[in-house]
Amino acid sequence: MPEYKQTYDSKRVITAAEGSMRVFNRIVARLTKLGISLMGSRVLSVRGRKTGDWRSTPVNLLVIDGQRYLVAPRGHTQWVRNLRVNPEGRLQLGRTVETFRAEEVADPDKTDVLRLYLKKWAWEVGTFFSGDVTKNSPDATLHHIAPGVPVFKIHAA
Repeated sequence: MPEYKQTYDSKRVITAAEGSMRVFNRIVARLTKLGISLMGSRVLSVRGRKTGDWRSTPVNLLVIDGQRYLVAPRGHTQWVRNLRVNPEGRLQLGRTVETFRAEEVADPDKTDVLRLYLKKWAWEVGTFFSGDVTKNSPDATLHHIAPGVPVFKIHAA
């Protein structure tokens, strides 16, 4: 088994502590709210699990054969925890706001989704994997990291 720089488990969280990441997220969110999608970007809004207040963050919406997915490359972040408690949310692009219901994908079923997500957005999210994984990684590697990278299947509400 290869040696990994990160632990890919249910506690994995990479925060946007670095200033450039926060600035990038703000720019992407602002453009997306204006209706300019950067390669599938949307603004995700979910209810806070404690307060019930709406919380928003930019995400990359992945579409595979008509099925839509949200992948959390930073791990078990706040939006992931909130979506697990209340699986209903909203995706916004410009003035269009879509309500959805999310279903978490089981670890063994994530391999193809993770590979395609990395294929499309490795230039943006590759840093969150510390060089442990790429779009060309073997299935065994993607299976190994699956517990640390939540994936949700999106259904129309």
